[in-house]
Amino acid sequence: MDRTVSTLDRPALEECVRCATMAPSLHNSQPWRFRITGDAVEVHADPGRRLQALDPAGREMLISVGAAVFTLRLAIRRRGHVPGLAVLPDPGRPDMVARVTVGRPAAVTGGVESLADAVPRRHTNRWPFAAAVVPADAMEELTTAAALEGATLTPAGAVGRTTILGLSREAERRLRARGDYRAELGRWTGPAAPRHAGVPRSAVGPWDALERMPMRDFGLMLPGPVRRAERFEAYPTIVVLSTAGDAGPQWVAAGQALQRVLLVATRRGIAATPISQPLEVPAVRRALADADGRTWPQMILRLGYGPPAAATPRRPLADVLIADGEGAPRIDVRVG
Repeated sequence: MDRTVSTLDRPALEECVRCATMAPSLHNSQPWRFRITGDAVEVHADPGRRLQALDPAGREMLISVGAAVFTLRLAIRRRGHVPGLAVLPDPGRPDMVARVTVGRPAAVTGGVESLADAVPRRHTNRWPFAAAVVPADAMEELTTAAALEGATLTPAGAVGRTTILGLSREAERRLRARGDYRAELGRWTGPAAPRHAGVPRSAVGPWDALERMPMRDFGLMLPGPVRRAERFEAYPTIVVLSTAGDAGPQWVAAGQALQRVLLVATRRGIAATPISQPLEVPAVRRALADADGRTWPQMILRLGYGPPAAATPRRPLADVLIADGEGAPRIDVRVG
């Protein structure tokens, strides 16, 4: 269907921003804000939502914002325009992570439609998956999706999977021993979470009865009964999303690649769970990086086929739009 128009008005761009807010983020913190200026949307980081204990350098915050940038690009493309993109366009303003512009009109393809349709259906799945292998053609499509955004998606073999899961369990053990980690987890979980954000009880999922799968324990700080334990798949499909380099531009690229991969997976009926813990402990993350220090892991995903997952809340548009004349908060992250 040809939906092309010469440009997009502000209400249309606001709907594109609303779509962008459905992107994934660490602890569902949604660390982003947007400013609409003419036919462009600035995407800013919201430093008040950076997780201080887990993400002191702002790496995962920029990955989250990058995921929102990709979703915004996709929303503009679905409305019949080719989006333009500038990442960290002003070195003097690291608060502005990207500027997405409305480019030339273009017919909306079936591929764009199906990917955009997946946005509201994409949810992090923390439940056990079926003992079924993700087919090779699906893995190839996911690998291509990451490459389109400048990242590399590498499936882990049997030895690599064992190593990653072992390092993940060790990282989870180290994190849970830290009081600041437990306190931060409590601030973003259940009733204590900020309004329209965080991880509600419905999205927490069970605990692995055999303690093989290093699922983040969002139930650790929840009041009431301990979440039930279930048996998870014995041989999970694990993939590692990496970038060449490890600074601001690569973190934003990793977020865009992550969201494209997740949407392709959703379109194909594949569930996904982030395994972030080994990348949140510097010593463990270095052990997963290339020896030459050129390629860095930015996200680890568990893929498979599982039951429907619960949606998590989203901030209303009024909370994320920067009003005319309002200055966006400045952030301090490594950008080069």
